[in-house]
Amino acid sequence: MADVGTYLKKHTEALVKDVGIEAACALAGKSKATIGRYYSDAEEHSDRFMPIDTVAALEAAARYPHVTTALAEISGHTISSGGEGRNSPPGGVNGDVIALSHRFAMLMAEYQQSIEDGIITVNEAKRLLHETLALQKVLVDMKLHLEEETT
Repeated sequence: MADVGTYLKKHTEALVKDVGIEAACALAGKSKATIGRYYSDAEEHSDRFMPIDTVAALEAAARYPHVTTALAEISGHTISSGGEGRNSPPGGVNGDVIALSHRFAMLMAEYQQSIEDGIITVNEAKRLLHETLALQKVLVDMKLHLEEETT
């Protein structure tokens, strides 16, 4: 990765925008100017990064762990969501088939929305990756359930 600092600042900005600048300030206990410095690409702020406790507070309120995902990607790792959600289907292969249909539909809906203007942006690619990872998890769960039934 060419410039890790720029990459982290871009994801910090995405995190702040996800939460909202006012909410980010309230959660972090910092001013708009300070929050802005954390993702500013100006030379005088090139060595300023959001403290990890602030990242944790903002990501708890965000829809997506932007900075944590960026850190994982920098080190060559991926992360996946552990939450199943309130409306997760019952266990077993039948539940897996339902979940598979649901996740595939979600992926296709994200793809349709992303490709509408002919360009897939970075944020759209993140959402597609998130849905792809969720679909992959369902397939792994389904594989495990099928293996249980054959032994």
